[in-house]
Amino acid sequence: MSQVIVKTSGELYRTEIISGNHTIIADEPVNLGGGNLGPNPYDLLLSAVGACVGMTLRMYAERKKWDLQEVHVHLSQERIHAKDCTDCKSEEGYVHIIKKELKLIGDLTEKQLDRLKQISDRCPVQKTLMNEVKFKTSLAALT
Repeated sequence: MSQVIVKTSGELYRTEIISGNHTIIADEPVNLGGGNLGPNPYDLLLSAVGACVGMTLRMYAERKKWDLQEVHVHLSQERIHAKDCTDCKSEEGYVHIIKKELKLIGDLTEKQLDRLKQISDRCPVQKTLMNEVKFKTSLAALT
C-alpha cells in the first residue's frame, strides 16, 4: 500500500508532498493566486500517468528484448460537458479527457510500435483512473 503525506501551510497554495524520502512541491499558477513554485494538481496527475506509461513500456520492451531506447509521453487534459461528448457514458456534469501521445525511440518494427501503443493503455495508474475509485475520508485526532 502506498502512503503519501501532503501538507499545505504558509505560502497560500504551496503544498509539500512527501513520499518516502522524496519531497515534491506543488502550487497553483500566479494567475490563480499561487506562487507557481511547482506543478499544479492536474499536472501531477498527468505526470503520474506519464511516468507509469513510460515505465510499463520499458518493462514490456525489456522482457521482449526489443530495442526501445526512449519513451516520451505527451499528456494534456481538458474538461468538457458530458452532453457534448458523443462517445461517453456520462450524460450529466463534466467529462475529463486525457490525451496521450507517445514518441517511441528505438529500432522497432510497425508491429512492435502497435503493440507498445496497446500496452500503454495497461499501465496500472491509467487503469486505476478508468475503474471505479472510492475515497474514504476521516479526520485525524488533534494532538
